[in-house]
Amino acid sequence: MESNKILIVDDEPDIISFLKYNLEKEGYEVLTASNGEEAIQEAEDNRPQLIILDIMMPRMDGVEVCRYLRSRPEFEKTLIAFLTAREEDYSQIAALDVGGDDYITKPIRPRVLVSRVKALLRRSDREDEVEEAPIIRVGDLAIDREKVSVIKGEQIIELAKKEFELLNLLVSKPGKVFSREEIFNKVWGTDVIVGNRTIDVHIRKLREKIGDHYIKTIKGIGYKFEF
Repeated sequence: MESNKILIVDDEPDIISFLKYNLEKEGYEVLTASNGEEAIQEAEDNRPQLIILDIMMPRMDGVEVCRYLRSRPEFEKTLIAFLTAREEDYSQIAALDVGGDDYITKPIRPRVLVSRVKALLRRSDREDEVEEAPIIRVGDLAIDREKVSVIKGEQIIELAKKEFELLNLLVSKPGKVFSREEIFNKVWGTDVIVGNRTIDVHIRKLREKIGDHYIKTIKGIGYKFEF
């Protein structure tokens, strides 16, 4: 996967030109595709670090493209950001449910676009560091994955098993918004039936124990961990 290589996928030429112009000004190498099938071919041929993917496209929409790419191990770490209309909450949730890392709402402002892209690429670098480290240090927290323990300052924080698994999931991709469904599936499993408030209760307990500034609520979607 090439650093600073970005693939833009949209069926509207004006949007592609707009995004390409603003990202190339920042020094990124930009590839383009006008539909889902072209996007998959470009991704396979060029292995971009980030794909900016419109949801609403003919023949094969963005959700289908993301689902396909995430089914391939070589694209497991590829960043995927969706373009969505501002009011389409259902599209944003669907985008995250199939493995999207973020979404950018239309109309797109150049400075916001560049800021989001830079944040996503920085996140990717941090994720590589997190994955390699058995002990993750964040602020005054030390999260020991091998010992399944958390230390805050000099104090050992006692976490229940699911609390630790939830924290470990959020920390695994700092800045990524995890949808509620994704959290349920990865922490509790698809075969386990739990109440609708289960995640909220565990998040509340985590905030009480580690501090309330690390875990952010994304209204209507889920949660993310921020350094």
